[in-house]
Amino acid sequence: IASLDLMMERIEREDENFKQALELIDTIPGIGKRIAQVILAEIGLDMSRFPSAKHVSAWSGLAPGNNESAGKRRSGKAKPGNPQLRSQLVQAAHTIARMKNCYLSSLYHRIAARRGKKRAAVAVAHAIIVIVYHMLIRKEPYKELGENYLSEQMRRSKIKSLVNLVKNIKKLDDDVQFIISDQSIRIIIGEEVKEFSMTG
Repeated sequence: IASLDLMMERIEREDENFKQALELIDTIPGIGKRIAQVILAEIGLDMSRFPSAKHVSAWSGLAPGNNESAGKRRSGKAKPGNPQLRSQLVQAAHTIARMKNCYLSSLYHRIAARRGKKRAAVAVAHAIIVIVYHMLIRKEPYKELGENYLSEQMRRSKIKSLVNLVKNIKKLDDDVQFIISDQSIRIIIGEEVKEFSMTG
């Protein structure tokens, strides 16, 4: 391990592209320099070798298998891949889980509540390698979405679904109105009023 550290330090000093990539990955919360070095040592700098983020996640052993095939459900367990990289990314995911005000942390806890901590860690590890892939292609630092990003996305999706529902109802009956606020959507049909929460 010590010799690997020395080698990585020498590469970092001599290769400006490697240094820049290392600095980009280091902007992801919970990803320290050591894990960033491992990521780059394993996947390299040239992302053109991977046709898509799906390919790099599969190569890393973090792409979930198809949940359904020929009508049969599968476990969704990640396929085997690069064990060293997978291990480091899962370790990073557990570190991120303890952080506050962080999108990746909120993703971990949302999945852990439904499917358990192990699957949550693998899901966050998968998210990390996908983020790294896009960062290296675009040469842009990590953009923090915030801990409320997922809740806001769900709220917007819920509003969109309800608005589409109201529009379909209005095609059948013009006497329909709807009022949208940050907290709820109120549907008025004649004298009948129904209110749907946007926060739950």
